[in-house]
Amino acid sequence: MRYLVALVLAAVLLAVIWFAAGWWRGKAVADTGADVQVLYQAPRALPEGPLRVYHLGHSLVGRDMPAMLAQMAGQGHDYALQLGWGAALSEHWRGPEAVNGYAQENATPHHREAHEALESGAYDAFVMTEMVGLKDAIAYKDSRNAVGKWAAEAAARNPQGQIFLYESWHPLDDPQDWLARLPEDLETMWKPDLLWPAARAAGKPVWLIPAGQVMAAVVREAEAGGIAELTAREQLFARNPDGSLDTIHLNDLGTYIVALTHYAVLYGRSPVGLPAALAKADGSPAQAPSPELARRLQDIVWQVVRAQPLTGIAP
Repeated sequence: MRYLVALVLAAVLLAVIWFAAGWWRGKAVADTGADVQVLYQAPRALPEGPLRVYHLGHSLVGRDMPAMLAQMAGQGHDYALQLGWGAALSEHWRGPEAVNGYAQENATPHHREAHEALESGAYDAFVMTEMVGLKDAIAYKDSRNAVGKWAAEAAARNPQGQIFLYESWHPLDDPQDWLARLPEDLETMWKPDLLWPAARAAGKPVWLIPAGQVMAAVVREAEAGGIAELTAREQLFARNPDGSLDTIHLNDLGTYIVALTHYAVLYGRSPVGLPAALAKADGSPAQAPSPELARRLQDIVWQVVRAQPLTGIAP
């Protein structure tokens, strides 16, 4: 009799687990953001003057990209940041002691502790990004909850400020096709697991900075026929000290593209005509693209940004 009861209880438990798993799968699949689409229907207010921007993330933000963005934006643009080694948003939320490489990555005059920065209400734009790989962040780093907490805090501290999600990319040596994954990841992870939860928590739009989609568009064109001196994706990525390819971190050219994308979205302006000769955060000159390449990159950035409704920039 005890054996029969145990079998029944085990069967019931398995059924409950199966039902719960199916419910969560259905919840994930069903999260189209339909309930937050109304937030995106009103036209986005675009800035008329310089911005104060706060960047939260890791080495795919880095120090050089915000510095390049500031040079593109010109006089009056100001920024602060908080970085970590592969830091997840949930780790940033818990504070400096939870962020690997906090002291090293933030040894810059532009660092300001994230909660303190938002509490000040001083920033017109709050830009956050999640760690790489994104699948692991969602599965193990509580991304949905963390992105919502940051969005809610930013909205509460500065109701007039705007919130942005910086979409990055995955390593070049990922087992899945790198180009194919970029649009797939936007639809299956960035939107349902980050953008929609952030907008719900904030009660306002969280706009997309589609750097991953821009990278995909640049690589497709470069590898199809070349864009001036750019012919392969590897030319956008850094090299390790031993000369091997760094499959996740960008070189100066890749960083320039990401800075252009931030400029186009944050300011709602075409990046065509912006300077290509820029300095890094330490003041040293970044390797500049040729005028032909710079102009075409600016065109591609603007095309992608205007074609993506979640940037808030009408075509």
